[in-house]
Amino acid sequence: MDNRDETVTMRPLRDRWRAFIKKNAVMCVAMIAAIVTSVIVPIDAQYAGYFDYKTLTCLFCVLAVVCALKDIHFFYMLARKVVQLFKTARMSVLALVYITFIGSMLIANDMALLTFLPLGYFVLTTTGKQKYMAFTFIMQNIAANLGGMLTPFGNPQDLYLYSKFNIPNLEFIRIMAPPFAVSILIITACCIIFVKPEPLELPDEKIVLDGKRAALYLALFTLSIVIVFRGVPYWVGLVVIPVTLFFADRSALKEVDYGLLLTFVFFFIFAGNMARIDAVRDLFSTLLNKNTLLFSVLSCQCISNVPSAILLSQFTTNYPDLLVGVNIGGVGTLIASLASLITFREYVSHNPGKTGYYIGLFSLFNFSFLILLTLFVSLLKLI
Repeated sequence: MDNRDETVTMRPLRDRWRAFIKKNAVMCVAMIAAIVTSVIVPIDAQYAGYFDYKTLTCLFCVLAVVCALKDIHFFYMLARKVVQLFKTARMSVLALVYITFIGSMLIANDMALLTFLPLGYFVLTTTGKQKYMAFTFIMQNIAANLGGMLTPFGNPQDLYLYSKFNIPNLEFIRIMAPPFAVSILIITACCIIFVKPEPLELPDEKIVLDGKRAALYLALFTLSIVIVFRGVPYWVGLVVIPVTLFFADRSALKEVDYGLLLTFVFFFIFAGNMARIDAVRDLFSTLLNKNTLLFSVLSCQCISNVPSAILLSQFTTNYPDLLVGVNIGGVGTLIASLASLITFREYVSHNPGKTGYYIGLFSLFNFSFLILLTLFVSLLKLI
């Protein structure tokens, strides 16, 4: 085999690796961070205490059941029915954004976007309203990041902090309700202002729902939520849900975002090691003592909200400010949330020539939301 043949053979392998790294960029960064800090803090018995096993179990259970529901087009059918009720572009965009907002509360923000962004693309392209594509995607992205803040299972960082600090259910809702309510008001105002009430009609599409499977998966989803709210030991879900799906829908188990789970594992190692470095512990503790809310918001803009939650939780007990900070901090830069990268990837795949336009519009709306919400929460603390 000559060099040219070898190059041709290796190219598909390189392309697969590039695609893998591109798709799992955050996981790869987390892995490198874990490896580097493991050199500074050698592996020992304390590593076993780094991991929040309940968070990992709950996240796996929710993701697996949501994948099963997605396989039978449950969420797509539900969302499509809602959009069909409205006859104008403004109301349809509002419906798409609200569906994503509510969906992020129930099925996590990343999964909500993977489920409802294609629906947004379908609605706008089949009705000739592509001019609202970037705006709709951006609003769906903001809705996914901010909608999930009200429930412990809506955002991965919420699930982690809820478990780590053992936050009471009512207290969790009380902390997150004010920024959640303001987020709804701002999102609604944006949709009303920037989308005209133009006529729009969605064509019919026949999709048959498997009622028995839907009932089974909804029962499993209910079990997942009960586990999150500490009604059932987490190990029950780890046994019941994978076994049931193994016989009912094995593909759902394959579709679980294991990259996200590994991202958590690597960041647990990274955060645990960082907390054992004296200089780092002193610096972060000082900064967080000065202003936990502001520092957590800024941290999200640089290293994303999930790693910020895991890392900063090692240095403060002020979980109310940390919880709010890593949620509203999910808007802002493209890397502030993995959900934002998912939306960016989805938009660019449909509109490759409008990358700059999208980033500019994305930054305008996201930083506006970030500033308004940060100011609101800061003022609320003074009252």
